[in-house]
Formats: sequence, structure tokens, C-alpha cells
Amino acid sequence: MTSPARAKDEPIRLQVVGGLGGVTQFTRLEQPFWEREIPVRTGGRVIATIIPNDSGGLRGQEMLQLMRLGVVPFGTGLLSVVSAEEPELNAVDLAILNPDMATLKKTVAAFRAHLVNILRDRWDIELLAIYAYPAQVLFCRSAFRGLDDIAGRRVRTSSVAQSDLMKALGAIPVVVPFADVVDAVRQGVVDCAITGTLSGFEIGLGDVTTHVHSMAISWGISFFGANVTAWQALPQDVRAPIRDGLADLEGRIWQQAESDTARGLDCNTGASVCGRPQAHRLVVVPQSEADAARRLSLLSGTVLPRWIERCGTACVDAWNAYLAKLHTTTAKAE
Repeated sequence: MTSPARAKDEPIRLQVVGGLGGVTQFTRLEQPFWEREIPVRTGGRVIATIIPNDSGGLRGQEMLQLMRLGVVPFGTGLLSVVSAEEPELNAVDLAILNPDMATLKKTVAAFRAHLVNILRDRWDIELLAIYAYPAQVLFCRSAFRGLDDIAGRRVRTSSVAQSDLMKALGAIPVVVPFADVVDAVRQGVVDCAITGTLSGFEIGLGDVTTHVHSMAISWGISFFGANVTAWQALPQDVRAPIRDGLADLEGRIWQQAESDTARGLDCNTGASVCGRPQAHRLVVVPQSEADAARRLSLLSGTVLPRWIERCGTACVDAWNAYLAKLHTTTAKAE
């Protein structure tokens, strides 16, 4: 039987649910942080294990409930996924809201305090970090000049918001699993596909497409948090290095997302440092003045109204309080 003195000296063991498995954020950043850095940062007082949130039978759509109940005491939720239960959380990553990383950073900074309050007050979750994945952009198998040039094309989408956006542009959204994207383009099931700049290169999408847009459609923002009871149960001198470490990890993840976004575009245009040979080099379609104007029109005319339909008047108030000035767009109750 373990004596009280011995039990007190034993390390605290944390079980963590991280982001998507198999991608750079998890393998190079999150997993080493929890399994190697945290024991060092806490002087050996904490030992952590981490699993991806798309493995182990977990349902990403239920992450808020799982964390509130303490089933997942420390976990990561993808905002576009958990927003099915709490639409207000996805305000920072609405389709075409953030065409570049600079805008995304401003959006998250403006809304961050509100995210803290939503998670704590409604879900008993302490927000500890916000992460970003690389930009999701539009690849097409034939030339296009911008957003208004994809009307009538079949476009692979991966979310309701992306599908709503494509419909507004006159395109035909087709939901295709990530693993089947290349075959869908090759076989003509879709004419274009929305996916990450780097992941698109890595799966060979550049071999079956000719053009890629530089403007981000969305990013894939996620939060890392802790069940409030589980968090407060940790000693203060343990919570402090964990919180400080997560702030550092968040910075590294954002740097990686920005780097991978640029690297993905470089690789798809044939940069030699990328290694994998391509059948041809893609043409990058830059964001034009027409695209910028169309984006604002779509944001106010389609994206915001559809989000408010799902979210209600609370989202009107939140948008106008935190994001309307930044994006020069006012939300209105339907």
C-alpha cells in the first residue's frame, strides 16, 4: 500500500486529447510538448500522454460536452466542428472572413476574451490556447481568374459553411472525404477542391490541377482547454508553467501554420526544396481587387446571414461588439 508521503511525491499524470493526428501540428509540436517539454517545465511533477482527437473512438462534435462532464479533462476542439453545438464559437473562422494570416490574427485577438467567457460560463472549460492550421484554398483542374470565375464548376467542400459559399458563387458543392480528393478531381467528379495549401501538395493534388488561388477560404481554428474542476485541482505552481508553456506552444503553432501556408504554395509551383517531383507547376491566382470586393459582398450577403440563422441574436450582438469594426461589416438580426 502506498504511504501518504510516497503518494504526495508521485507525479501528476495528465491525459490529453490533442488536435488532428498525422499532421505537423500534432506530430512535431503538440505531442513533443506534452510528452517531453511538460515534464521538464514542471520539474518532473507532471507526466502527460496525448492522443489525437480523431482517434480512440472520440467524436469531435461532442468535445464540448465531454470536457464539461470531465470525461476529457484536457482537450482540443476544432471550432468548425464543435460549432454545431455552439455556433458562436466559430465567429473567428467563418468562410472567407480571413483572407490572409494577418487578418486572422487580428480577428482572433479581437474575439479572444469573448471565447474565454463562452467556454467558461457555458461549458465549464478554461481556455488555455488557440491554434491555427494552414490556409484552406481553392485548387482547380483548369484555369480560373478569381472567385467569380468558378460559377457552374463542381467544387469539393468539407463543411456546411464552405458549401454555402460555393452556392453563393454559383458553383456546385460536393462533399468529398480528404482521402478521396485526388481521385475525385482526376475522374472528373469535381472540377475544383478546397483543401490546405501544403496538404494538397502532399497528397498530389497539384498533379491533377493547374491553378490554385492564394486567398484563404478558411483556416481551421481550434481551442485547447481544460475542464474547470480538473484545472483548479492542479496546484498553482503546476498550473503556471503549463499555462506559460501553452502560450509558447500556441506561438509556435501559429508560426508553423503561416510557414506551411506559404510553403504549400511554393511547393505547388515547383520549388525544388520541396523534394517531391510534380507533373507540372501550378499557376497561383492572386487575390484581385475584384476578389476583395466580392469577398466583402459575400461576407455581408451570405456568410454572416447564414451563420446568424444557425446562431441567433446572441451572435448578432457578439459580432457587432467585437468584430464589426474590424471587418467593416455590421450583422443584422433576420
